[in-house]
Amino acid sequence: MGKRVSTEGPSPSELIDRRIADLGDWRGETLRRMRALIKEAVPDVVEEWKWMGTPVWSRDGIICTGESYRDKVKLTFLKGASLGDPAGLFNASLDGNARRAIDIHEGEAVDPEAFRALVREAVGVNAAGGGKGKVGRGK
Repeated sequence: MGKRVSTEGPSPSELIDRRIADLGDWRGETLRRMRALIKEAVPDVVEEWKWMGTPVWSRDGIICTGESYRDKVKLTFLKGASLGDPAGLFNASLDGNARRAIDIHEGEAVDPEAFRALVREAVGVNAAGGGKGKVGRGK
């Protein structure tokens, strides 16, 4: 009989927890807050850890990624160009054909209700299989 190889390790959610803790400043708090809003909007969201350390939230495809930089936290919606944004949350990657992003700098706040609505709309676009920048369905 072959030897069973353990693939156990930290879950994506645990890796995201670690990232938040490791940041240890306003960026960690911002990422924590935005993650909570995503989970409020989509309670059955799937958390993933991709591309050598990027938090990803998915349901019927990728909703958004959460990256941290020295001066900002960036939430990139892969199908953002297909989403309505009546509150004007998107402030980065506005020229792309598919993606749109929200850059959050120290001291800035994002309207929680508008953000949750944007996340729910992204899930709707994924579920319908539509939108520009269609990516494969994966969990």
